[in-house]
Amino acid sequence: MASLSPSTTTTTTQNLSAVPRNALLSKSSQLSAFRSTQSRRGPAKISCNAANNNESNKFDRRNLLIGLGGLYGAATTLTGGNATLAAPTAPDATQCAPSTIDDGSTLLCCPPKPSQFVDFKLPTVNPKQLRLRPAAHLVDEQYLAKYSRALALMKALPDSDPRSFKNQANVHCAYCNGGYHQVGLPNIEFQVHGSWLFFPFHRAYLYFYERILAKLIDDPTFSLPYWNWDHPDGMYMPSMFDVEASPFYDAIRDQNHRPPTLMNLSYDGPDTVSNLTKEEQIAQNLAVMYKQMVANAKKPELFLGGPYRAGDPPGSTPGTLEVQPHGTIHNWTGNPPPNTPFWEDMGNFYSAGRDPIFYSHHANVDRTWSIWKSLSTTNKDFTDTDFLDSHFYFYDENAQPVKIYVRDVLDTKKLGYDYQPQDLPWLQSKPTPKRNRRPKPLKKVFSTVKNAVAAEPATDPVVPTVVFPKPLKNIIRTNLPRPRKSRTQNEKDDEEEILVIEVESRADVYSKFDVYVNDEDESPTLENRTQTEYAGSFVNVPHRHGGKDGHLKKTTVKFGLSELIDDLDANDDEGIDIIFVPRTGTDSVIIKDVRIEFQD
Repeated sequence: MASLSPSTTTTTTQNLSAVPRNALLSKSSQLSAFRSTQSRRGPAKISCNAANNNESNKFDRRNLLIGLGGLYGAATTLTGGNATLAAPTAPDATQCAPSTIDDGSTLLCCPPKPSQFVDFKLPTVNPKQLRLRPAAHLVDEQYLAKYSRALALMKALPDSDPRSFKNQANVHCAYCNGGYHQVGLPNIEFQVHGSWLFFPFHRAYLYFYERILAKLIDDPTFSLPYWNWDHPDGMYMPSMFDVEASPFYDAIRDQNHRPPTLMNLSYDGPDTVSNLTKEEQIAQNLAVMYKQMVANAKKPELFLGGPYRAGDPPGSTPGTLEVQPHGTIHNWTGNPPPNTPFWEDMGNFYSAGRDPIFYSHHANVDRTWSIWKSLSTTNKDFTDTDFLDSHFYFYDENAQPVKIYVRDVLDTKKLGYDYQPQDLPWLQSKPTPKRNRRPKPLKKVFSTVKNAVAAEPATDPVVPTVVFPKPLKNIIRTNLPRPRKSRTQNEKDDEEEILVIEVESRADVYSKFDVYVNDEDESPTLENRTQTEYAGSFVNVPHRHGGKDGHLKKTTVKFGLSELIDDLDANDDEGIDIIFVPRTGTDSVIIKDVRIEFQD
């Protein structure tokens, strides 16, 4: 078998203590039985500027880390330096921990522990010969045969080989379900979701997964297909993943969503019945894409996710695309309870990597990162060194442990690949207001205790006030005073007006609610998502770890308001009406706070 072009170099090598490798999760008897029998069926201002944020925060943070008894600075085994000199975050890859789950099964999803590592080095790339990742619905038989052979070989590798499909699936489980803690901070989980690590981690993950497949078939030109769910032609589960005799097939999917079922990029769970026509569903999908890629993503932190530094709790500020359609597609594909215990495979972080479609789903997620940066000169990656110097560990195509930094994965072309071009019809799918007139405002009642006040529908002549926090048992209507009104276009370009919602929810439940602005309907319907009044959704993809099933997690979701307020002709209004509409799994959801801030 011929070697691929070198992608790593042994610039730093360290020996680590030999530690026995953990095995993959032993599933509950319910899931095991399922596998064998399944058949078809106040004006706050937030700055993303490194010069403003980074230096003002570093001193206190670093002194805090130094004060942890030397733990952070001493833990240099897999960090390559004294961590007290900087505050990027990284996992302690030598201490992957098993978890005991409520149903009695044991979550052992740790990849083989490394004995040494090398620093990643960008490959030598000919810009005229980039690997082109194809759209999955357009691949030909020759490509299918190549990919099928590569995946079959990966699945045939022994469990002792870190490149095996089983161990590659374990990577996502370990990084996303509490398998690792932050280096030097054993009581703080390392998590790659819900922050600015989301895009770079998954890009690095897929890069090595792809290189392993290429090595196994001795074809350095091989590239993964992407699930083109942002285009009407790709809004179906790709047929290549629905052939039961192929290595691409996973029986643990929602059987009702097999081809030719049209996707719902704002999936509300199995109990919601949609009466949308095919054309209406496609229009809604495209409108959701516009919201998440354009209207709600005008600042880096809104699209990429919030900062996540050493010592921070697990990420709680996801970017727009991560929330949906990334999250909703995970659960649209996974099989909901009671068919499986926890939405396996795709619908739970611990098991998502077991479905081969996961890698094509995330290839398109990765593609959207590149697309977003191409839409505007202001759509740029963070320059904060705490972002750039965060790092991860993977096994490369030669089964060598590799340390790779976020700064290494910011440009797909430098990694040697690009994406087959496809039209972006969602760019022409900007939602329109429900009416061609300015919405009639609800009765305004402002709270002196909190920024927001929950109220009954506007038809009630007396609007009782309810102070947040408030459980989301039913629709909540809230009015928010705007700290600034009548803003100029220059002011809007400089600072995005954003709606900030703090949410508490169960981590192991697929929960979702919609958010509307100035919507007059007493109960906004699914059709309303194609309209300007729809601001976006909160989505939680189930995950479980450390015996904490059912534990409450806190998430902050943010929605861009500037374009929405302009389109509703509400720029001069002193307040806006916010409507929370529960869709699924919201019995344990609490709206902790609602406010308006400004993001530069």
